[in-house]
Amino acid sequence: MTGMTETPGGMSASAVRAAHEIRVVIGRLRRRFRETYDNEGLTPSQTSVLSRLSKEGPASTSALAAAERVRPQSMAATLAVLEERGLIQRRPDPHDGRRQLVSTSDTGSAYLDDKRRAGEEWLAQALETGYTEAERKTILEALALLDQLSRA
Repeated sequence: MTGMTETPGGMSASAVRAAHEIRVVIGRLRRRFRETYDNEGLTPSQTSVLSRLSKEGPASTSALAAAERVRPQSMAATLAVLEERGLIQRRPDPHDGRRQLVSTSDTGSAYLDDKRRAGEEWLAQALETGYTEAERKTILEALALLDQLSRA
């Protein structure tokens, strides 16, 4: 033994604690971002679908349902609300005329851009007023390590 404390599973206590703390902090940050977004009445699932379409591009209703782990009927209801608000658009699938592809509309893209900008402005202000330059540098170094973790 090298003096490091190990858990019954053979992992170091520091790895287990870091995993727990990362999960907790990311959860808190996600909630704070959601609070700053002022989702204008969109549910978390509606926001998730809109964000997925923005990041991953057009998709069929069934593909979205699978990706979001919901029934196709639930996805159809979610998409109906987004379409009613003008946040998505439907087009025929060029490879299969029997189905449609859903994508973000210009209004939907602008909506997401505004919400992301609001979240980043909140975060930048919190970092500016709550942390020193040295602390912000430490945060950036830790984020580089977390980015490596996300690619592992």
